[in-house]
Order: sequence, then C-alpha cells, then structure tokens
Amino acid sequence: HTQHAAGMAGVIKMVMAMRHGVLPRSLHLDEPTSHVDWDAGAVELLSQAREWSVGERPRRAGVSSFGISGTNAHVIVEEGDPAPVTEVVGGRVGMPVVPWVVSARSEEALRARLELAASLVGDPVDVGWSLVTSRSVFAHRAVLIGGDREELVSAVPVVASGSARGVGLLFAGQGGQRVGMGRELYEAFPVFRAAFDEVCAGLGVPVEQAVVSGEGLGRTGLAQPALFALQVAQFRLLSSWGVSPGVLVG
Repeated sequence: HTQHAAGMAGVIKMVMAMRHGVLPRSLHLDEPTSHVDWDAGAVELLSQAREWSVGERPRRAGVSSFGISGTNAHVIVEEGDPAPVTEVVGGRVGMPVVPWVVSARSEEALRARLELAASLVGDPVDVGWSLVTSRSVFAHRAVLIGGDREELVSAVPVVASGSARGVGLLFAGQGGQRVGMGRELYEAFPVFRAAFDEVCAGLGVPVEQAVVSGEGLGRTGLAQPALFALQVAQFRLLSSWGVSPGVLVG
C-alpha cells in the first residue's frame, strides 16, 4: 500500500495519459468482477489501450484515493490550456525562477557575501551558475530565489538580517509507526523519557507495550496514540534545547 501517497499514482497516470493522448489498458485484468452489471450503462474496462485525443471538450478523469488510515478522497483531473512555448534565448531555455546559492565560513562572512551578491551584474542565470560551480561550499549558507535580478537583490536585506529564518514542526499522521521507535531517545534523554511516560499514562491504552513488542501497533487505536506520545516527547526534548518553532502543524 502506498500509505500517505495513496491516489498519487492514479493522478500521475491520468496526467501522463492526457500528455500522451492514450488511455492505458487496465493491468492484471483476467476476468471482470461479477458484482458489476457491465451490460448496463456506459462503463467498461480497458482491456486494450485506446487513443485519447484532444477534442471539443476538455478531457477529464476521476481518481479515487483510499488511504490505509481510512481517509478517502476523490478528485477530478481536467486538462488545462496548452502550455506556452518555453522561450529560448541564445540557445538556452529560459528559467522562471533562479537560485543564487551563497556560502561562507561564518555568519558575519555570509552577510558580507550576500551584500557582494547584490552587487553582481549580468544575466541572473549566469550569476547563479557561477556561484554554484566556481566557489567552494562552506557550512553557513543562504539561497536567494527570484525571477529576475531585481527580485533576487531585493531579498538580500531580508536574508542577511536573519528575519527570513524560522523553524516549523509537523506532527506526522499514521503510517510512520515502527517497533521500538524512540527507544534510543528514551534511554539517552530524561526529558524525553519523562514526557513519553507522562503522555502514555494519560492515554488509557497500552502504548508502551505496543511500541516495545509491536503487538497491535498496526491498529489505529494504538498506532495514533503511540505516534502522539512519541512526537510530544520529541517536541519537549527540542524545547529543552532551546528550539522554539514559529509554526506547529499536524
């Protein structure tokens, strides 16, 4: 099961089908199910690939996603307008966004490098290429992203001041559980251990036993509480180290 990516394979399949103008045949189709009346209506299985050319109406496809956690979704994919022809300048494909990668040995040196980058002239793509290929890469880094030189240069003061930095933490959903998760952290850090024990004590289900033995860890009733306990303990540990997120989601 593709778990978190359930449905994405179907979306990709339909996008590629529209791109190539072909409806691919259904794989592993030996005998249609008897639970569907195939003689009624216009629904049929594709035993062979079929041409799917652009017509008067936009092509559409329905894709269903049945997540392993019980989350179900259905989307309708519709072809868009033809993509504009990419402009080629001087034998080179134009780029809508250009990255300027800057690095230095220290924070102070990085700020100086950023100021220097703002004074560089020339084609933004050439500058970005030179910054990546002709300079050494050091531990302190920053990346400027923009569609043209003006946009790239305007980002320098924000990045150099450090105000563009921040930490965001995401509490992941079901699917990432595994036997013994968090064991090393539990043994090494009292803050993590205390937080994990505190959460488990208030959940009312045998989370600790499931994490250690793996018994029942695949069931939603234990998997989700176990992940919650683990991630709360991780959050408490990071907080004890001075990590304060600006955004918390999940």
